[in-house]
Amino acid sequence: MAQSALQQTQPSGKKTIWLVTLFLVIAAAGLLYVKWVPYLEKSWIAASTHSIGDSILGSPEAGTSPSWSNAWEYAAVYFKAVWKAAILGIVLGSLIQVLLPSQWLLRVLGKTTFGSTAVGGLASLPGMMCTCCAAPMAVGMRKKNVSAGASLAFWIGNPVLNPAVLVFMTFVLSWKFTLLRLAFGLILTFGVSYLANRFMKEEPPLTAEKLMEEAEQAQSGSFLARWGKSLGTMFLYVVPAYVLSVLLLGAARVWLFPNVGEAAANSILVLILFAVAGMLFVIPTAAEIPIIQTFMAAGLGAGPAGALLITLPAISLPSLLIVAGSFPKKVLAFVAGSVVLLGIAAGLIGMLIL
Repeated sequence: MAQSALQQTQPSGKKTIWLVTLFLVIAAAGLLYVKWVPYLEKSWIAASTHSIGDSILGSPEAGTSPSWSNAWEYAAVYFKAVWKAAILGIVLGSLIQVLLPSQWLLRVLGKTTFGSTAVGGLASLPGMMCTCCAAPMAVGMRKKNVSAGASLAFWIGNPVLNPAVLVFMTFVLSWKFTLLRLAFGLILTFGVSYLANRFMKEEPPLTAEKLMEEAEQAQSGSFLARWGKSLGTMFLYVVPAYVLSVLLLGAARVWLFPNVGEAAANSILVLILFAVAGMLFVIPTAAEIPIIQTFMAAGLGAGPAGALLITLPAISLPSLLIVAGSFPKKVLAFVAGSVVLLGIAAGLIGMLIL
């Protein structure tokens, strides 16, 4: 009875196809402008010059003391690089909540099986977003009761399996870096995300009545009113934490990535410190490539460089704050710890092959 009522609150098959298609068209248009065309141009630059620009962190030899001027300077450079993608991520995150039918999303991404996690990870590939820009979409997915595994796979897969970044990396660093990134990116996106579902078992499954209630609430009011409310909520909760945490990390970047002497440049201690710092720090898409290139030119060893290859793009303190209300603390602690441990493992392997 409840299941039948739930089905009545959902769009018909034809309307579902129309709504999903509309969302995909909007997403494709935004990504074409923000990501796909610029990255195609950058691929030619990477192939011809073996560089995609300067490190956003500057030279490690030019260390200065942490200050608010450093914070504003870094924030200005960072937001200049990501603002278009950040706005697109928030818009798409809000549209996921009001445009995509709940029943369709739950059927495709609502299970705790590896299949749903795999679909979430594969769906991330066209996005090519950095972790902070993908986070609002993960929030939107969780608000529609998408499983933790599928949401995490989409969130993590965007930065670590970014096809454009893998291309840039091959031209700028080497194919060895690309293979290392791809191997650990697959483990993070599909393995860690799937295991994170285990931390959600204490939550009671959603009943048909609960789903019906949420579906009715989602359809109350006009589309523009519902979208405006979702968009406003996104901006209200995402932007303040995002901006303040970027400023904080910009001020502390000298402490997080200190200039190390030649003797310690490939030590286990520096590898661990850089793995933790990389997990916390925030960068635009593909910025890890010139950072690693610049640090290694200044003497950083392959071990810490391998750690940064994984931990810098995967997650960050700002992105964790953005999704904090959408996942249990256990899940986010598990993800953060896994990123650090896999970064250390990548660094140890990097010592041998890079």
